[in-house]
Amino acid sequence: MKRREFITLLGSSAVAWPLAARAQQPAMPLIGLLSGTDRDARQLAAIWRGLNEAGYFEGRNVAIEYRWAEGQYDRLPALVDDLVRRQVTVIATVTPVAALAAKQATTSIPIVFALGSDPVKDGLVASLNRPGGNVTGATFFGNLLAAKRTELLHQLVADTKVFAVLLNPKNANVELEKSDTQQAVRALGLRLVSVQASTEDEIDKSFADLQGATALLVSGDARFYDRRRQIAELAVRHAIATCLPYREQAVAGGLMSYGADISDTFRQAGNYVGRILQGEKPADLPVQQPSKFEFVINLQTARLLGLDVPPMLLARADEVIE
Repeated sequence: MKRREFITLLGSSAVAWPLAARAQQPAMPLIGLLSGTDRDARQLAAIWRGLNEAGYFEGRNVAIEYRWAEGQYDRLPALVDDLVRRQVTVIATVTPVAALAAKQATTSIPIVFALGSDPVKDGLVASLNRPGGNVTGATFFGNLLAAKRTELLHQLVADTKVFAVLLNPKNANVELEKSDTQQAVRALGLRLVSVQASTEDEIDKSFADLQGATALLVSGDARFYDRRRQIAELAVRHAIATCLPYREQAVAGGLMSYGADISDTFRQAGNYVGRILQGEKPADLPVQQPSKFEFVINLQTARLLGLDVPPMLLARADEVIE
């Protein structure tokens, strides 16, 4: 071989080697994130934190496709079908309806949920300790504390004889939530008024239909979490004492909240997504549960409503917003 031909061959091989090496590198895993509600910066930050703990960073060694139903739950089947067509590696879901839509769409792609209901009753997993199948995740049991919230609110407004509960009729757990709340209210010898809403306008109208109730329990539906500021302002305007599931709702102006730290639940879900990307199976990962519940009182809102919070109730609070 002539010297010039040899140099040309050597140069072309040097170019081909890195191209071949790149072609052999595995594709970046793709996460599909499906939510029944709007984009929430704090929830996303918690999910990313959990992913980071497992060694995954968006744009560096993992990609994420986001799909938001924005409270229009009938959009979820089409959104999840799109993620399945894109052959995502894992589907992370926010809200029970999103998790159920994902489970109905695939039995092969791993699914990780972050939600506030009981995933066993929802039909998502066989049990909390042994999920089975392709689904696992973390729950903060936001919808399962009706009795505790009723008790706390009753201590503040002991003269109230009629309680109301705000429910989203589009939520798959609406009847269960209504039943649990009804049982808790009747145990105190009170009457319950049920009002339903799923849109911004319907939430406005629901406060005009409370039938004399001056105390309101708000369900753990994700739509009400999104509209927490609207609900807080309506409660003050209509002189309604409220107890809500999430700390963020009290921070937004709600009177009281009792529930788990949902940011930690989303962090746990993000960590599970990372562990599945590393090769673990959903069936082997028990559903994460909250270990601590927080009771928050917003004294600013209490003053606006003309309510004096009993010292014993203040002493029970984990946080008092001055």
